[in-house]
Amino acid sequence: MAEIINMPRLSDTMEEGTVATWLKKVGDKVSEGDILAEIETDKATMEFESFHEGTLLYIGVQEGQTTKVDALLAIIGEKGEDISGFLNASTKPESDKKAVTEAKNEPVKQASTNVEIPDGVTVVTMPRLSDTMEEGTVASWLKKIGDQVSEGEILAEIETDKATMEFESFQSGTLLYIGINAGESAKIDSLLAIIGPAGTDVSSIAANFTSNSAPIKSDEPVKAVETPKKEAPKQEVKENLAPIAPVQTSSNGRLFISPLAKKIADEKGINLSQVKGSGENGRIVKSDVENFVPSVKYSVASVGKFVAAGLEDFEDVPNSQMRKAIAKALTNSKFTAPHYYLNVEFDMENAIAFRTQFNTIPDTKISYNDMVVKACALALKQHPQVNSQWFADKMRLNNHVHIGVAVAVPDGLVVPVVKFANEQSLPQIGAAVKDLAGKARNKKLTPQDMEGSTFTVSNLGMFGIESFTSIINQPNSAILSVGNIVEKPVVKNGQIVVGNTMKLSLACDHRTVDGATGAQFLQTLKGYIENPVTMLV
Repeated sequence: MAEIINMPRLSDTMEEGTVATWLKKVGDKVSEGDILAEIETDKATMEFESFHEGTLLYIGVQEGQTTKVDALLAIIGEKGEDISGFLNASTKPESDKKAVTEAKNEPVKQASTNVEIPDGVTVVTMPRLSDTMEEGTVASWLKKIGDQVSEGEILAEIETDKATMEFESFQSGTLLYIGINAGESAKIDSLLAIIGPAGTDVSSIAANFTSNSAPIKSDEPVKAVETPKKEAPKQEVKENLAPIAPVQTSSNGRLFISPLAKKIADEKGINLSQVKGSGENGRIVKSDVENFVPSVKYSVASVGKFVAAGLEDFEDVPNSQMRKAIAKALTNSKFTAPHYYLNVEFDMENAIAFRTQFNTIPDTKISYNDMVVKACALALKQHPQVNSQWFADKMRLNNHVHIGVAVAVPDGLVVPVVKFANEQSLPQIGAAVKDLAGKARNKKLTPQDMEGSTFTVSNLGMFGIESFTSIINQPNSAILSVGNIVEKPVVKNGQIVVGNTMKLSLACDHRTVDGATGAQFLQTLKGYIENPVTMLV
């Protein structure tokens, strides 16, 4: 049966989108996960993938055209299927369109209840905050029932498959109802909250909200709106944890912080909950953020739980949205892209001497990883086949170089992107990587920080790993795994001497990169890394 594809909401503030490029044409076969089109939002141009399989039967928005969110974008169904009924419905008045949509069981925002919504009341649903997001988890609420909400204020922090993002209110009023508690997950368009005039009874709206996406693992039934009560403090088990200074907050849970301090913290990726304010009433000011040094936080989990001998014990940890997304992406990559691996070992004597001398420049400090990223960027310009991407109907050779740098975080692995890496100096690359890594560890990365990579570098050398292989970050064609520098005996000019070497492994997608092509890329990379002064030319 045909499926209607509407213009998606690819950012939290998106109201309309422009189709930049169609990657499928009418009559093409579409598989679940295929990229249908590139859509320009109010923030960036993003890839939009299909959640259905079938044949692309109709395109409703041509390249370069703009339309509102939820407008007809395309129709996917069986080849030869009659879709005239859907097309006729798209030209009917809004009331008729609503009936057709409901008949198709598509969620309809702000019209998903069986009762009349009073004037001034707005139903807020779980937003789609990333292009691949299917469900979200409420990490924390910054407002509680009964609080006044102004347009533009942050309602909650929502964990997507890519990052934890702030979700702001587009309405003003009183927060009357919360449908998804902190820690709970729910599908897109599930009832998140209700905002309206103070004192409005919205219990019937909440009870009759009809969505195919009920909250996941919720132990609480739907309740009528009640006057919020103060909760008794919970008793916590005392553990040997590193003390963390309390953060001063207002009565509604918001941090006391100056706008400039918040801007600097966002730029540096600093977790404000760990910053102690020195201003009036504990307000965080500029100097607090600039002088902040992250403290090491120890937990029982980091040293392992004590278990008596002979006793079986385990703990079930729910999979986060990020962990689910990583599992899906890597599984898809491993079992769809024919991987092969090329292993090399580079002489690092010149690189060590170069870095030591380079870092004598005042206020300059580059890492070996920065040198690898720069060398890869320059080598990729000479080998566009390795800087390519695979799609079902074509191969894209990229003339720009955006390098993804894998960063380990508690929930798994994220890949922020250094844009136009070949055009940046070594210090610029170092600053960009440091900034992105800080954001990643504090869950402050945005979808724009992680999109558009054409090649990926994964470095485990700092953990003492000598060599390893990685799974390709699709739709990239290759990923480079970088080990640590090892001091060992080497043969030079027929003599055994002490040397320093580094092992690297290039994983390639055989659909786009042949063995000889990958080998030639590594030869060029070898020239840059073993003679790093050539990267300055």
